[in-house]
Amino acid sequence: MWALPFYQTWLRAAGESAALTLDSQSVATLRVLGLAGLRPSDAEEALCMVLEKPAAFLAAGWAWQRAFLSGQDLPSQTLAAAQPLARKAAANNRRLKHRL
Repeated sequence: MWALPFYQTWLRAAGESAALTLDSQSVATLRVLGLAGLRPSDAEEALCMVLEKPAAFLAAGWAWQRAFLSGQDLPSQTLAAAQPLARKAAANNRRLKHRL
């Protein structure tokens, strides 16, 4: 794969961060509505909400460390660290929206 110019990598990192923010906020909103009884929710959703975070952040930390140690630039490191979190947030968003 060819390397993107530096500014394009920053733009991509900003876009990925924005998508992660939107997915995370949507997931948090849907979960709070479920915990409040305002929408259907599994009984184990609160447990899932707590238990999934350590694994996701561990994956993000390892991804950042691999990018850092391989000498990638800062935006590429940011992208590497955000991707595991973004995948998990997007999967949770799809799963919770499917229940509506």
